[in-house]
Amino acid sequence: MATNGKAAPAQTGKAYPIVDHTFDVVVVGAGGAGLRATVGCSQAGLRTACITKVFPTRSHTVAAQGGISASLGNMGPDDWRWHMYDTVKGSDWLGDQDAIEYLVRNAPAAVYELEHWGVPFSRTAEGKIYQRPFGGMTTEYGKGTAQRTCAAADRTGHAMLHTLYGQAAKNKTNFFIEYFALDLIMDEEGRCRGVIALDQSTGEIHRFRAAMTILATGGYGRAYFSATSAHTCTGDGNAMVLRAGLALEDMEFVQFHPTGIYGAGCLITEGARGEGGYLTNSEGERFMERYAPSAKDLASRDVVSRSMTMEIRAGRGVGKNKDHIFLHLDHLDPKILHERLPGISESAKIFAGVDVTREPIPVLPTVHYNMGGIPTNYHGEVLTLKDGNPDYVVPGLMAIGEAACVSVHGANRLGSNSLIDLVVFGRAAGLRCAEVIEANGRQPDLPRDSADKALARLDRFRYANGSKPTAELRLDMQKTMQNNCAVFRTGEVLEEGKHLIHQVWSGIDDIRVTDRSMVWNTDLLETLEFDNLIGQAVVTMESAVNRTESRGAHAREDFPDRNDKDWMKHTLAWLDSEGRKVTIDYRPVHTYTMSNDIAYIEPKARVY
Repeated sequence: MATNGKAAPAQTGKAYPIVDHTFDVVVVGAGGAGLRATVGCSQAGLRTACITKVFPTRSHTVAAQGGISASLGNMGPDDWRWHMYDTVKGSDWLGDQDAIEYLVRNAPAAVYELEHWGVPFSRTAEGKIYQRPFGGMTTEYGKGTAQRTCAAADRTGHAMLHTLYGQAAKNKTNFFIEYFALDLIMDEEGRCRGVIALDQSTGEIHRFRAAMTILATGGYGRAYFSATSAHTCTGDGNAMVLRAGLALEDMEFVQFHPTGIYGAGCLITEGARGEGGYLTNSEGERFMERYAPSAKDLASRDVVSRSMTMEIRAGRGVGKNKDHIFLHLDHLDPKILHERLPGISESAKIFAGVDVTREPIPVLPTVHYNMGGIPTNYHGEVLTLKDGNPDYVVPGLMAIGEAACVSVHGANRLGSNSLIDLVVFGRAAGLRCAEVIEANGRQPDLPRDSADKALARLDRFRYANGSKPTAELRLDMQKTMQNNCAVFRTGEVLEEGKHLIHQVWSGIDDIRVTDRSMVWNTDLLETLEFDNLIGQAVVTMESAVNRTESRGAHAREDFPDRNDKDWMKHTLAWLDSEGRKVTIDYRPVHTYTMSNDIAYIEPKARVY
């Protein structure tokens, strides 16, 4: 085997010859979190590989619009403690307070680091980083509105991703671009030893041996019919973790962004409301003043999404079918729109045929973010429940970004906390790797059969000859999730969804793949992605059925109240693909903080 990061051929005697690699660290995913971890590991002198199924600057972070939160105080007084309070409150008290403290305390340094690396933030007249207000962000523990979200116009993710890719290239990262990760390599002791991947351009199988594997594969928004996510957001890392016999955490919490363009799903950033945009119903009423008298249009996303849905249900939706809401920017100065929201103006024109200076944008709540994912601590290390220990660290495995559940977002993520999550915990993973990994250290050989399970799965789908094409099953899954696991949930609707999603899952035995080739076989790749998605969809539905309360983005009409006595705990869900069943257990919320600088924030009713 190669030990210097270069490829070495290996003879397996099987249908798929394997190319072997050895690195200190292998990062799967090249979005904001993956690239930040890659930069950190490379800077620490570790041999680092980054595997990505799309070119790095096409990763979904590039689509993030509104900004990145940090208590810089450029636009008025601010404090990391206020940011922590808002994040705990926004999480509906399901966020781990030690992880939240780590996030908000490290946020300003992370933003300044990005600035020094070249992110072209918008500026104030004094030359400071421009910060805009965002939903749920306050000063003085809820008394005022904070301008905390650092912005590069409305293309912040684009600016960040290109800058991070430049830093990764500068630090001589080994990129494996357009490689599709198939499965983790786990040994008998439960240690992760690396990952198996498919080179989409050649059809070759590559086996990556590593002292640490970092999953930064993003969310699984494409399990739903209407999502702001890119089509690449299929939660590949989450699915690999499930197949490795590990649990996912808090999968019932799926965030709907209030303002996806009606009919297209394309995101209209919360920054549009931060700049003064507002929502109206068919009567022209600014209805958010009724639901959230204080925060109004800048209430947190779960509140705004539910309020919009209630207006539509009450018959006050707009349009021919009264099934959406209007977002107004037409009262704002066109110069402000051009300077601070240029991408929004362009998207509205393309996807809705709307001139934002003259008419409102038709919008609808759309799946936007997965709070759940792979359970980790604030170092990025993956956790599992073992021998009664809910915080047992899985050796050799990390997860960061939307794929991970740290959990800083708890039951509901505040807008602009996602980008800071990426860079703070991407950096944390790099620092942890530098602590625990010996550069160029010797690694034991992998068993010769370490790729067999991954290749058997690949073979199974490559030659699948059933009666149902992948696209048909995928559509059934997406419609089931959209209809039965959306903004409002009831036991009856969820139980029906559980039955329907299991039907779709069983349909995978009758799936049909028509292309048997190995080079750029999109039919095969989409089937592998569907297999990844359906497992997560099943776990999400069952976790939602199981949680009999309303908390954050999980709103049950039959259990309308938050129940801290019985449900102040994280859901853990394991998937048994052979037996087609889900097993659920729990781990406690970390109600303790990292330091004594801020006291535990007690749960209380949410008043807007």
